[in-house]
Amino acid sequence: MAELAGDFQSTNSLFPRVNNPWHLDYTSGGSSGGSAAAVAVGFSCLDLGNDFAGSIRQPAHCCGVYGLKPTDRRISTAGAIPEVPGMPICLRQMMTVGCFARSIEDLQLCFELIVGADSRRPDVPPIPLDLPIGKSLRDLKIAWSDEWEQVSVSAEIKAAMVASSQKLAAAGANIVRWCPPDWDFGEIFALYGRMSAYVNKYAQPIDIYNVRRSVELLWRTATQGDKQLRQLGNFSRFLPELLNPSLKGYFQALTERDRFIARMDAALEPWDVWICPVAATPAFTHRPAWSAVEIDGRSYPHVLANGAYTLPFNLSGQPSVAIPISRSEGYVNALTPAGLPIGMQLIGKRWREMELLSIAREIDKIVGDFRHPPGY
Repeated sequence: MAELAGDFQSTNSLFPRVNNPWHLDYTSGGSSGGSAAAVAVGFSCLDLGNDFAGSIRQPAHCCGVYGLKPTDRRISTAGAIPEVPGMPICLRQMMTVGCFARSIEDLQLCFELIVGADSRRPDVPPIPLDLPIGKSLRDLKIAWSDEWEQVSVSAEIKAAMVASSQKLAAAGANIVRWCPPDWDFGEIFALYGRMSAYVNKYAQPIDIYNVRRSVELLWRTATQGDKQLRQLGNFSRFLPELLNPSLKGYFQALTERDRFIARMDAALEPWDVWICPVAATPAFTHRPAWSAVEIDGRSYPHVLANGAYTLPFNLSGQPSVAIPISRSEGYVNALTPAGLPIGMQLIGKRWREMELLSIAREIDKIVGDFRHPPGY
């Protein structure tokens, strides 16, 4: 996985980098890229991951497998996230434990095995599993977005999203282009950044190595990538709050998050599911942590290229499933005759994972495109 779970690719100082099984020069994604790659090639039937900004969904997208991020606080983090010695347990919001698999059915199996209350984490509520709605594809009300206005996706991602929407419409689905009212990714990212600053304050050891590493990553987000996009996705603007946190500031951020969750709950109520991209780009070549990513000739800050389409749902707490839908034929070469995978994200209502998985199963029948990487 990524060092300290802090990157959208999986490289750390203890183990070799994780290569993408579709092309070894490309990343498997992160932070749980090893899990996604292992499931893709058949090393494992199921695997787990932690998702704070897309660490399950983005690797699933990069490796062409299925990934589930459940509702916030649905699954206990005990045993999955080691506690920093001498520090309080602070990863209490936005961090979720989820599953990787090669089918929706296996995702559901894994989810049912690990879901539920845990005496080691009493803040995980004992909410019973919901029942699948059992709707056919023709009975579903599907909302669909191919990109955010402020963070456009690559031409290949957009083409795959459009093709999937057309397949669903041809199969009789009621699918409508939609985005929540007043959707402002800049405001969403700013609130996510404030929340993550507070949540991560004591989540990592405070030593010279980690301070130096954090400063280096913040410097890259502030200086690499298109200027307009850099202003939108610059984590360094949250540095003052990270260095000088206050209890009042934390409660203010929590209150703003509560309001965002309520708005999202209300916006999603008329729909059975909302479909959108997983990332702005397919898997990219290996590079230093948090380095910019080129997308159709434009340089994107690392977090926007990989997290712009996932982190809003860590903030809002909605469950999300990533499914493979296509491959990026622009990357074809003699070593990779099938190209790199492209995934799609399905957003459901909070605490209704079984409903979301039943919907994902119907949609996957039409647009799903899981394949084993060549040679495995």
